[in-house]
Amino acid sequence: MSESTRRAVFSRAAFAGVAAVVAQAIAWVRPAAAAESTGETTESAAGPVIAKTKDIPVGGGKIIRGKYVVTRPKKNVFRAFSATCTHQGCTVASVRGGTINCPCHGSKFKITNGAVAAGPAKRPLPRRKIKVSNGRIRLV
Repeated sequence: MSESTRRAVFSRAAFAGVAAVVAQAIAWVRPAAAAESTGETTESAAGPVIAKTKDIPVGGGKIIRGKYVVTRPKKNVFRAFSATCTHQGCTVASVRGGTINCPCHGSKFKITNGAVAAGPAKRPLPRRKIKVSNGRIRLV
């Protein structure tokens, strides 16, 4: 391969790499620009709706797709947590009596903050960030 052919190959490869980086940057910027034009925040535009506020009872909660638990400790207060028990990884099964309940070994977690209310679990349920607007609860 001649020197000029090698340079041409390397030049084309470098150009393709730069083009790929620019295309990715544009893809990241477009959703934010679209959200600004509609008045939405990029957080609410990006997060999927996981529940409707009317479906979450006051003083209780609901397990969503076996992945999340959304609770409603008070009328206008919503919380979301992972549905995976921190004891041995079972999926919690119910929300009753102010606690999120794991069927495997009896751990219970408070609906207000995910803290352990009864063991054997020692760590709280991980909290998930949510945004509540227009009757919808979205992950952030």
